[in-house]
Amino acid sequence: MSGAGIEINPAVMLGKPVIRGTRIPVELILRKLAEGATTDDLLDAYPRLVEADIRACLAYRANSVAHEEPTC
Repeated sequence: MSGAGIEINPAVMLGKPVIRGTRIPVELILRKLAEGATTDDLLDAYPRLVEADIRACLAYRANSVAHEEPTC
């Protein structure tokens, strides 16, 4: 079981954001959710995850969007 949270470490997955204590990229979880996967689907597919890890991915992306520069 991993601790909920996101980490960025240049030595892990080339510095992409991953779920803390794993090599599971945040991007992968977000893509799976966008494709229609449920939390239960993800927990079944990735036994090391807990529900808080999935929420951490969503919170990470929400925070990223909140700090993006407008392009208009």
